[in-house]
Order: sequence, then C-alpha cells, then structure tokens
Amino acid sequence: QVQLVESGGGLVQAGGSLRLSCVASGRTFSSYAMGWFRQAPGKEREFVAAISWNGGTTYYADSVKGRFTISRDNAKITVYLQMNSLKPEDTAVYYCAAAPYISTQAMRMDYWGKGTLVTVSS
Repeated sequence: QVQLVESGGGLVQAGGSLRLSCVASGRTFSSYAMGWFRQAPGKEREFVAAISWNGGTTYYADSVKGRFTISRDNAKITVYLQMNSLKPEDTAVYYCAAAPYISTQAMRMDYWGKGTLVTVSS
C-alpha cells in the first residue's frame, strides 16, 4: 500500500510559480513511477507529468512542456512538480499518483492522492 498526500496548491497570478509536493507513505515508494494529473472544473482528468522510479525518465504533456518540471527525492519519499509561467488554463485540482511503471495514462496508476487545488488568476 502507498498513501499519497499532496500540498503546495494555492492562488497565484498568471505568470507566477508554485511548487507542488507529494509525500508518500510506505517503504516501497522508490520502486514506483510517479505521475501528476489534473482535473479542471467540468473537464476530464488529464495527464501532466510523469517520472520513472529513479528519476531517469520523465514525460510531459505538451501543454506544460518547458514550464513544468517533475522531480523526486526518494530519500524524502517525495515527488515535486515545479510550475512556472502559470496560465489561467492551468487552474485545476492536481493529483499525485503512483504506478509500477512510468505511464501517461490514469488507468495505469495504482494509487492516488486526494489532490491540491491550484488557481491561476488572470
């Protein structure tokens, strides 16, 4: 079992930055690939970024490439999402998820956090 708790969301102006954190419980964290997904009001959950178990491979959605950076610290059992140059369309609840292998698909995730709200004002 892996439990995930996100933090770092909040209200920020367009062009600003936020860093999301996701702390995991359980000693098996380092064996899991991790992902960030988001869901805006009235929209389906979508992929944002993913990172392999050792951080050697990362994937990004085209909409965030060049602005967001995913990273992890296995010693701190934490995965991060640094978000720069935020836009109003980035407004969503952001979810952290864990999977046996790196994937961009929500259906491949075994564990989910409860999410943290990011609101970007124009």
